[in-house]
Amino acid sequence: MKPEEQLTQLQRRRGRMSLTRRMIGVAAIWIGVLLVTGGLALDRVLTQAITRNFDAQLEYALTAMIASSELGPDGEVRFIRPLGDQRFLEPYSGFYWQVSAPGQEQFRSRSLWDRALPLGEEHDDNVIHSYDSTAFAGEPLRILERDARLPESDQTFRFQVASSREALDAQIRVLRQTMVRSFALLGIGLVVMAALQAYFGLWPLRRVRESISDIRSGRKSRVDETLPREIEPLVDELNDLLDHNETQAEEARRHAGNLAHALKTPLTVLQNEAAVEAETLPATVTREVRAMRRQVDHHLARARAIGRRGAGQSRADVWPSLVSVERAVSRLYDSVTIDIAGQKDAAVHVERQDLDELLGNLIENAAKYGGGRVFVTVETVGVFVEIAIEDDGPGIPEAERETIFERGARLDTNKPGTGLGLAIVRDVADIYGGDVALLESEDLGGLLVRLRLPAAA
Repeated sequence: MKPEEQLTQLQRRRGRMSLTRRMIGVAAIWIGVLLVTGGLALDRVLTQAITRNFDAQLEYALTAMIASSELGPDGEVRFIRPLGDQRFLEPYSGFYWQVSAPGQEQFRSRSLWDRALPLGEEHDDNVIHSYDSTAFAGEPLRILERDARLPESDQTFRFQVASSREALDAQIRVLRQTMVRSFALLGIGLVVMAALQAYFGLWPLRRVRESISDIRSGRKSRVDETLPREIEPLVDELNDLLDHNETQAEEARRHAGNLAHALKTPLTVLQNEAAVEAETLPATVTREVRAMRRQVDHHLARARAIGRRGAGQSRADVWPSLVSVERAVSRLYDSVTIDIAGQKDAAVHVERQDLDELLGNLIENAAKYGGGRVFVTVETVGVFVEIAIEDDGPGIPEAERETIFERGARLDTNKPGTGLGLAIVRDVADIYGGDVALLESEDLGGLLVRLRLPAAA
């Protein structure tokens, strides 16, 4: 398998991943990140707190040691009272003290026995310094030290108190084990809660899926269950889509029936003429074929408009369409003057192909039946765009303005045409939620055709 095909299959698998799994996975990752981050921060805070408490005990012993110190007759340090902790007297007890000064022998607790505490970094202050040391093999130490100068002495002594870190490390280890177990249980509980939330939260979608399955199998026609308000817009859109599909299917059946009925009579006439071998057969064929062609053109135009009407994003700019139609009609009728005026940025909620067909029929009729002048204006009125096509021809009597919309109706039979132009215009405009009206032009004296189409946002 090619790498491109493998990548495509991987992308499809990712796209088909369960929504529940996605929600649980995202929740698990986020919970893990929060718990790890929070655990590390809490571990640091608690470890520092335990260490500070441990250092506080050593600091107490260090302060007591400094307070008990004085200079002996030979200049060495001695304690005027013994330190209270018995561990200072037990060899290798893990609790030690030491007093050091340059050029003098170190004064050490008996617990150190034959060992000595390491001296920390040089510092010229009287602040307590704490640090860890591994100077004793197998016994990590926590050391607190402070430099101090005793009364009647110019010598600076370094006082040190040390304790084995075993007890401190044991406390930290127990703390971390407890935290890891607690956070692990908390994480598992949170993930289980997220899984239950995702499972039961998405349960209404499973009901919608079952309803769609029932609709496909014919047991239902709509999703009529009571669902949470977050799902209601989806269900409403789904039911609207079903209504739209049913409407289109019904319109398609009706158009097919109308077309079959319209073609039935011409076909019967042709069959009868052919059966008797009439001399008028050629003329009859020509006449009836022309009639059938008009019917086919009419129903095809309606079917195209209905099919494109479902596109919610249908949008067309009126001015470019007018310019294109004006250019085409001017070539057919070079003696006709066509003027366009009005709003240039108007747009309608109609497919461009249907808009061209509407304007083409109306402007061509104005050029064909007018006296040589055609005036087109565009204006937005409310939620509609009104397109007015005026000519200077004889116009149409008011009594005949409604019948002219019937299929095949023509007032001037001396000029070529099918008589379907206005019928198609009204049908297509009606499909898109618009309308068309025939009026009298006050400026040119001829016919005024007012086409209204829904304005695009």
